[in-house]
Amino acid sequence: MRQAGRFLPEYRKVREKYSLLEICRAPEVAAQITLQPIERFELDAAILFSDLLVPLEPMGLGFSFIKGEGPSIHEPITKASDIDKLKPVVPQESLGFTFEAIGILRQELPVPLIGFAGAPFTLASYAIEGGPSRSFEKTKALMYEDPNSWHRLASKLAIVVKDYLAAQIEAGVQAVQLFDSWAGSLSPDDYREFALPYSRLILEGLAESGVPRIHFGTAMGGLLRELRRAGADVVGVDWRVELGRAWAEVGHDIAVQGNLDPMTLFAPPELLERRVGDVLEQAKGRPGHIFNLGHGVLPGTSPDQVARLVDFVHR
Repeated sequence: MRQAGRFLPEYRKVREKYSLLEICRAPEVAAQITLQPIERFELDAAILFSDLLVPLEPMGLGFSFIKGEGPSIHEPITKASDIDKLKPVVPQESLGFTFEAIGILRQELPVPLIGFAGAPFTLASYAIEGGPSRSFEKTKALMYEDPNSWHRLASKLAIVVKDYLAAQIEAGVQAVQLFDSWAGSLSPDDYREFALPYSRLILEGLAESGVPRIHFGTAMGGLLRELRRAGADVVGVDWRVELGRAWAEVGHDIAVQGNLDPMTLFAPPELLERRVGDVLEQAKGRPGHIFNLGHGVLPGTSPDQVARLVDFVHR
């Protein structure tokens, strides 16, 4: 999940000089931050440092980050005509900094590199709400009151994301992960109608690339079968559902990623190791388990605890 970030002192030092968006747009700095956790821990892969919202900007949805509140869309989508104004994106032209960072990393990394992007439902939610939301009131209002506009928006986003991930693969990433951070707010019926077709369009569109495709959604314990139907090779599982039950739900013929609660890294070492052991026991040594947290590393996490976790999993 989120390897580099506020829990690393070396990352905080870089952030004293650059904003998050400045880092995303500076290939050398993004590569430096991607390398930080690999230089510190014995991790088995690296995750490109970027942000889910990066593809929105060339579409005409500018944004900035407000300290303590997260991203803020400058002109949120409020009506159908706003969707008509969204521009098509040629990633190689408008997002070249991402691919430059990938090129640098492929020269320097001792482990495989994972690229990523946000799924259409999550990106649309940010674009409509104007930032993070708990209720997704505006997003669901558009879905229910003007489904044609919703589908036009989701379709435009799906095309941009598919092309963006395809360009990341072309630049050299060795796996891709599609994040649907907010899809857990949907009922099964709404997920099937308003989100699944667009995640599937992306993942199936990348099938011939030959790289593993990971699909993750937060709080989707009740939607795991639907998540699997999107067509990924790996389904990411958060900590709200036991790994063994989740794997049985999606089927043992595909891989799973997860799923330690990130808060467990604040627990005493004995409890941390016991909880990690529980996850590994549920995996039962089957091929296709990627041990991971159930979400990103939290800001106050001790790097020593992360090192302890990595060492214990390897042992």
